[in-house]
Amino acid sequence: MRRNSVKNNRINGEVAKELSMIIRDLKDPRISPMASVMTAEVTADLKYCKVFVSVLGSEEEQKATMQGLKNANGHVRSELAKRLNLRNTPELLFVLDTSIEYGVRMSKLIDEVTENDRANSTGTDAEEENESEE
Repeated sequence: MRRNSVKNNRINGEVAKELSMIIRDLKDPRISPMASVMTAEVTADLKYCKVFVSVLGSEEEQKATMQGLKNANGHVRSELAKRLNLRNTPELLFVLDTSIEYGVRMSKLIDEVTENDRANSTGTDAEEENESEE
């Protein structure tokens, strides 16, 4: 099976959807309720799966959530095996996905720059008008 084949994409989507539901049902207090599965990448031989998890919260909450997921790895994998009919149930590797946080930070920086540009351009326009009136 090729990496970008239709079958592999479908398996990735199903694994991500099921993992999202499984993680939502976990009772571990370390796992943040604001944790969500962004994507799952299953290898072509179905032996390994890299799960990208986004956690909205502080750095401590992110670390605690990742530790909770690593400790619940066996339970999550067995639940995944029950829910999906795959030849092999992949070993799960949870990876913290900070792309949303990075995007929000960049958006705020862009907004600050545009505000500063507006303030500077408004101030220089008013000065130019005052000079031309005199």
